Amino acid sequence: MSNEFAGKTAIISGAAGGIGLALAEAFAEQGMNIVMGDIDTQALQISADELRAKGFNILTCALDVTDYAQWEDIVTSAKAQFGKVHMVVNNAGVGGTPGKIEDSEHETWRWVMDVNVMGVLYGAQACVPAIKEHGEGGWVLNVASMAGMMGMPYAGAYCASKAAVVSMSESWVAELQPHNIHVSVLCPAFVKTRIHESYRNRQQKYAVTSDKRIDKDKLKAGAQAATRAVESGIPATMLAQRVLEALRSNQTYIYTHPNYRKVTSARFKAIDHAFVDAKDSDVVGHLINDDIVTF
Repeated sequence: MSNEFAGKTAIISGAAGGIGLALAEAFAEQGMNIVMGDIDTQALQISADELRAKGFNILTCALDVTDYAQWEDIVTSAKAQFGKVHMVVNNAGVGGTPGKIEDSEHETWRWVMDVNVMGVLYGAQACVPAIKEHGEGGWVLNVASMAGMMGMPYAGAYCASKAAVVSMSESWVAELQPHNIHVSVLCPAFVKTRIHESYRNRQQKYAVTSDKRIDKDKLKAGAQAATRAVESGIPATMLAQRVLEALRSNQTYIYTHPNYRKVTSARFKAIDHAFVDAKDSDVVGHLINDDIVTF
């Protein structure tokens, strides 16, 4: 079997641990040069040294994904070290704070949206031109979540951000296809990572300054529930092997938990029922035979 990854270069955000590190190792095992970016530079160096000890080609760069200039720097460093960029893995993400609508901290929403959504946009904006310029094609892999396919109570910011990543990925599929750049969106359920501890790397610019009175007991209970859920997840190494499998067959949506099909099926069924209701509507039913307008 041919190896389409060998000799290519991948830039991976949030690569110091969890999904990012597992993907870095999996792609390195396929012969890729790996550019690892992370905001936690100490953990990044430790992880990178472990991969270098295995003989892999590794470059590390400090990367706060909410800072576009740092994305530009990592692309420049990748090209200087390895010549070309073929893949970007927009993996860095944060979980936010579980809580009711009225308890939601605006600063936390901005943090989640900036990291999980703008970080993906910045990664694509910085890396896609570098992938286009050599004309060999490549990959954009955006890490979303099953939360992007289903809303969850008390997790509005996280779910909204991951739904945005799904939609962004869908928008980029057709746009980048003429350039032979394949776009995939990874939607795992629970994976053993430290996303439930993402506060450890929260930037000062997102410090909470509001005077909202959060119920600390409920917040603690929510955090404990998140910890249990994450710790029950699949190993990140299993996810990484699933990603390789799915990329080889050019999957747009990459799922790791087939048992969650029932959840998305129920959603699609509800959506389809809503369209039937619109068709039967006295107000808009007459539009049923109109042409579908696309760009």
